[in-house]
Amino acid sequence: MTSSIRDLKVYTTYPHSCSYLEDQEAVTLFLDPQQAVDKTLYSNLSGLGFRRSGSHVYRPHCENCSACIPARIPVEQFVASRSQRRVRDRNRDLTVIETDDISDNAAYALYENYIGERHADGDMYPTEREQYDSFLNEASSYSHYFRFYDGQKMVAVAVVDVLDDALSAIYTFFDPAAGKRSLGTYAILWQVEKARDMGLDYLYLGYWIRNCQKMAYKSSYRPLELYLNNHWSTLL
Repeated sequence: MTSSIRDLKVYTTYPHSCSYLEDQEAVTLFLDPQQAVDKTLYSNLSGLGFRRSGSHVYRPHCENCSACIPARIPVEQFVASRSQRRVRDRNRDLTVIETDDISDNAAYALYENYIGERHADGDMYPTEREQYDSFLNEASSYSHYFRFYDGQKMVAVAVVDVLDDALSAIYTFFDPAAGKRSLGTYAILWQVEKARDMGLDYLYLGYWIRNCQKMAYKSSYRPLELYLNNHWSTLL
């Protein structure tokens, strides 16, 4: 049975270093880890700006900062830009296969290489297998794993949650050596098409942060909806 959002227990973390903005502290609001979260509850929470990381459902709750803004693409209204169309065409030769998990060594090696090359300055470096599994392999009934192949070579993995009315892009990692393919962009475009094919309304992208280059790219997907002042507004 889906719980009423009003009845949910939530907690906050102590202030900690912000992962996105230098010299900033962050506070996170998270759902009681003992709370059972079915797809409908998760869908409702996503509509209120919550995200999932491993088994935790959370959203930023910083007293003096509102830089992290939930973002989603309304997939029926989305129109790819010229550069995005080129990325889509460049990757039409890839094959996508869904698997039950990504606990194998090949997937972890791709993740390890990606973090080492692209995020060596972040808090996920150096990689640890336990952290990888708790972050991405704690599968639930709504978690799906998509592997992208160039021939026999796995070049990208997208972890995606299926909600009642949307897909939620949890995390994508890819082969940094395949830079010309722009696989991060392609994974989002692919998920937009996947959501359309499934008859869903949105693709959740996590948080858009204007002053964080690693997050600001999301504004290149138009139209983009942002969760501001407790309602969704369209960024044209």
